[in-house]
Amino acid sequence: MKRILVTGAAGFIGSHLVERLLDRGLEVVGLDNFDDFYDPTVKRSNLEAALDHAAFELVEGDIRDAEALDALPDGWTSIVHLAARAGVRPSIEQPILYQDVNVTGTQQLLEVARRRGVDEFVFGSSSSVYGNNRKIPFSESDPVDHPISPYAATKRAGELLCHTYSHLFGLGCLCLRFFTVYGPRQRPDLAIHKFTRLLSAGETIQQFGDGTTKRDYTHIEDILQGVEAAIEYTAGHPGAFDIVNLGESQTVELSRLIGLISSALGVEPRIEVLPPQPGDVEQTYADISHARRLLGYAPETPIDVGIPGFVDWYRRANARD
Repeated sequence: MKRILVTGAAGFIGSHLVERLLDRGLEVVGLDNFDDFYDPTVKRSNLEAALDHAAFELVEGDIRDAEALDALPDGWTSIVHLAARAGVRPSIEQPILYQDVNVTGTQQLLEVARRRGVDEFVFGSSSSVYGNNRKIPFSESDPVDHPISPYAATKRAGELLCHTYSHLFGLGCLCLRFFTVYGPRQRPDLAIHKFTRLLSAGETIQQFGDGTTKRDYTHIEDILQGVEAAIEYTAGHPGAFDIVNLGESQTVELSRLIGLISSALGVEPRIEVLPPQPGDVEQTYADISHARRLLGYAPETPIDVGIPGFVDWYRRANARD
């Protein structure tokens, strides 16, 4: 039976992936350090279903800790590396921490893969590497040497490390550039979750800029489809390296996003307009033609379906509190 190591297993994307892999009959080792970027109890609740599964083993440890990584149980043949210090704005305040976690941590995992002979590696990168790319939509062949936040720079560094290990040691590696992922369990600091929480409580939300910034919002179910296909691709293409966009390939203005959330909640939004924030890009928009060809990727959840679904989840989750 195939056994997979998932880092960041208790996070938003990681916990969903763990459940999906277990449902497919795979064994999963989940690694997470339960840091305090947001409430660790939320992360532990994300893994409640997985912890009841006999094929899941949770290891609490830090990806920067070489000794902890060496002590991981044996038997896994593939790594899905999702653990990271996330967020554009916090990375401007704590750039050294972001470099340490996202670059040093990724290097440590690549070393573990090399030492143990694991040759399948899927890396969770980010659309932030494109910066304020003027070419729309963003393609994997576009230059990405002008990041505008430390977070974006660390994700690009991770991609380059993956390429190096693929070139030197034959590591099969796929770097997935995620475009603004949302859905049940989304991190509480992200816009959709934060806006939903504040608007449902009748509070004012902060809008940075005039509301015309655009994002390619991607539903978690579509991201999972792409990650699963990436795992299968690395298994079937030894030594291959590639970079792939995973997005919805649709752009949504911030003002429309606020309207969709408000409509799903049945409230009139109260908005405080503030200046644009340093490090925030003006637009993201994924060209997913490469993902379609390479992985058979086919996103199915448009924003006007995904947002009401998220609001339904939010209400159910908070009704238990």
